[in-house]
Amino acid sequence: MEPLSTHGEFVVPLRFALGLVAAGLGVAVMDAVMPRLPEGETAPLVASGVLTDTHPDEAPRRLAAVVHYVAGLLTGPLFVWLLLVAEGLVGPGIVATAAADLVLFVLMVGFFIVVVLPRSRVEPHRVGTIQRDWAASAAAYLLVVVPVVHVGSTLL
Repeated sequence: MEPLSTHGEFVVPLRFALGLVAAGLGVAVMDAVMPRLPEGETAPLVASGVLTDTHPDEAPRRLAAVVHYVAGLLTGPLFVWLLLVAEGLVGPGIVATAAADLVLFVLMVGFFIVVVLPRSRVEPHRVGTIQRDWAASAAAYLLVVVPVVHVGSTLL
């Protein structure tokens, strides 16, 4: 089933704009979830600490916020790109959306756990909790972004 379109050639750019709006909403939800988790607010500090070669507890909080929001906002258009690729492979619909969602979740969690976290100065006993809390935060983000983009795409 093709997404409905009254905007012709503007559908793809509009979908990327929709991804950006959805990402803003997703980051807002993520911001509500992270403080409720034991190490929920640590992930941005880990990224900031890796960039500045400092311990996450001493990492620049402003840089952590910038990295968090920039990455969060850019991940929305990344989801749209993955969705367009999936739609090209299996056609538009829930299967393509689920495939793009799964791939993005694996990329989000995998990149943080395999690339970023091992380069941090965080204590080893905290790693498991940080990994779990990041996965939960990423899932909360995607629980917003995916339906907004999916439904919004069908309305374009």
